[in-house]
Amino acid sequence: MSGQLTFTYTIDGDDFTRAGEASSSVKNKLKMLGVSSDAIRKVAIAMYEGEINMVIHADGGTITVSVSDDDITMVLADKGPGIPDIDKAMQEGYSTAREEVRSLGFGAGMGLPNMKRFTDEMQINTVIGKGTTITMKVYL
Repeated sequence: MSGQLTFTYTIDGDDFTRAGEASSSVKNKLKMLGVSSDAIRKVAIAMYEGEINMVIHADGGTITVSVSDDDITMVLADKGPGIPDIDKAMQEGYSTAREEVRSLGFGAGMGLPNMKRFTDEMQINTVIGKGTTITMKVYL
């Protein structure tokens, strides 16, 4: 592949029935492009975790995925409440998810740690009351 391909997805807030559709779509597109299964697995896991976080905490947002010869970049942008303490949010098991979300099996506090674990680069920009943008890269 030469050049760059970009896919954009709109994530609905509080819609757990559709959560995961964007990461599944990207996974299928990357397979068709012949991306390595290891890179696809990393992207799918990191993006799914981010997608779920957007549904749980931020009333949705947008995900833009750019595929180049060198890497896959995922930009997850929401207009949620922001993350008050990024260091705390990065701790495995720390969660601010509501009880009804936890009863659905989500909100275990592994989202951000898994996003970092399965990507080569991750940057969090957050403004309280305005939203959060997370940029993740997986190198090819």
